[in-house]
Amino acid sequence: MAAGSYTERRGQLQTYFDRTAVEAWKKLTSDAPVSRIRETVRAGRDRMRATLLSWLPDDLRGSRLLDAGCGTGALAIEAARRGANVVAIDLSPKLVAHARELVTEALPGQIEFRSGDMLDPALGEFDHVVGMDSLIHYSPEDALDVLEGLTTRTANSLLFTFAPRTPALALMHAVGRLLPHRTDRAPAIHPVAEDRLKRMITGTLGPAGWDVGRTERISSGFYTSQALELQRR
Repeated sequence: MAAGSYTERRGQLQTYFDRTAVEAWKKLTSDAPVSRIRETVRAGRDRMRATLLSWLPDDLRGSRLLDAGCGTGALAIEAARRGANVVAIDLSPKLVAHARELVTEALPGQIEFRSGDMLDPALGEFDHVVGMDSLIHYSPEDALDVLEGLTTRTANSLLFTFAPRTPALALMHAVGRLLPHRTDRAPAIHPVAEDRLKRMITGTLGPAGWDVGRTERISSGFYTSQALELQRR
């Protein structure tokens, strides 16, 4: 991994979500009224979360799960309802603090909320790892390195999302690069073609015993993201 590019990008994301976007993110991930544009994003994220959860076992008792980029904790809470022992980590301490406040019920499983780096080896090993929209801001090469690092500590499955390269997303990305720089702008996403990403994964992780499994694209207004499943043989 190009340590400098990953570390720099991680720092940008932490600054954005912790200082600029935290209140908007709290609102987006709640049931509070939002604009029509953000309603489409909320609906898309809800469908994506449901898709990723549907790829996990219904009974997660005795399993250890990493929610990599947990945000406000919705996926982590649902996994704990199924009995999983969840480590929910996010770069933003403010989002993690908010996520803790949202756990208002006794859960069959446990959730350990942490702020920090999802690649921290001190987090230990897991049966399943889920990264919902947490890699879309990294280059495909850095994202692949992140996946490789996570698979070394994962026993069964790794589920993540990426920004598929579509004409609409490619245009948005190109226009965004031409706009004047603003410190409060969301970090750009890095769309990648599905076939290219699968080739990269197969070439790097295939020899280590990982196969590409299910995939599903969710498009909802201003939200487009694609889920991909990696399974250990």
